[in-house]
Amino acid sequence: MDTPNKMQFQKQTNEFFVRLEEVKPLCDANCKIKDVDRVEQILNALIRGGTQRLQLVTDFDYTITKQRTADGTPVLSSFGIFNSCKSLPKGYVEETEKLYHKYRPIEVDPHLPIQEKIKYMVEWWTKSGELLVGFPFDENEIDDVAVKYKDSLRDQSNVLFHTLYRLNIPVLIFSAGLGNSVISVLKHAKVLLPNVKVISNFLRYRNCLLDGFQEPMIHTFNKNETVLEGTDYYDLVHERDHIIVMGDSIGDADMARGVPASSNIIKIGFLFDHVEQNLERYMSVFDIVLIDDQTMNVPLALLSAIEAQEKKNLEASFQFNS
Repeated sequence: MDTPNKMQFQKQTNEFFVRLEEVKPLCDANCKIKDVDRVEQILNALIRGGTQRLQLVTDFDYTITKQRTADGTPVLSSFGIFNSCKSLPKGYVEETEKLYHKYRPIEVDPHLPIQEKIKYMVEWWTKSGELLVGFPFDENEIDDVAVKYKDSLRDQSNVLFHTLYRLNIPVLIFSAGLGNSVISVLKHAKVLLPNVKVISNFLRYRNCLLDGFQEPMIHTFNKNETVLEGTDYYDLVHERDHIIVMGDSIGDADMARGVPASSNIIKIGFLFDHVEQNLERYMSVFDIVLIDDQTMNVPLALLSAIEAQEKKNLEASFQFNS
């Protein structure tokens, strides 16, 4: 039988509901939410579940890194960092630029079905890998370039990563870019912490010469948790069914595919280019759309709400047991 004290404890820990207006960054003018009631329900499910059921799944280029800087300095993508390495053959850089100008418009074409895009993305990544064959490369060059971009992460990124580490929340970074560059930037920014896992395209070598990319190929439309099945990391996180997803492209909204259908997932999309043209599409796949927001204030606010309730539960438990 439940005692009055136990019933009071359950009431204190279960009977609460956080409104979005209580989460300040969600009230900013550049924060767009299509279905407020739905986002409130998911947020409160995440809060009730606590940090032990939570994981963060995020893109890297222009999601962890900024889409623009205050002084107008360009932010290089992970492949851009690699292409800035001085020892690369001139012909390689020229050919990769040609591929970019051919396939990038296809990747972002709002009218082309995703299944059609996938064919072209595989073609793009395959041809890119074929260019990376038969010449030596010292990966220290990536470090030499990446260190210049260690401050290109969104404002409050350091706080976000260290908060996630403190709360023992796994961070999965899915990048269709170059994993070697991603690792280097995170390392120089001092956020490559033990709870961070990077799934990306990594350089492969044979007889000390570049030999394309390691398998599996990661492109914009296959970076989701299905590629983790059978790995140690999958075993670590597959029961963490509460997920915060962050990305800057439409395909990023699908990064949590492969988790249980019962999962509670809140998707954050960072929108910068062609806002008027893209806003409706972004709001149809992301729960929260942030327009020209170069900070991590929103994911930090969600974590704060989750942690705050955990602290209240612990305090109530302590009072009950004492």
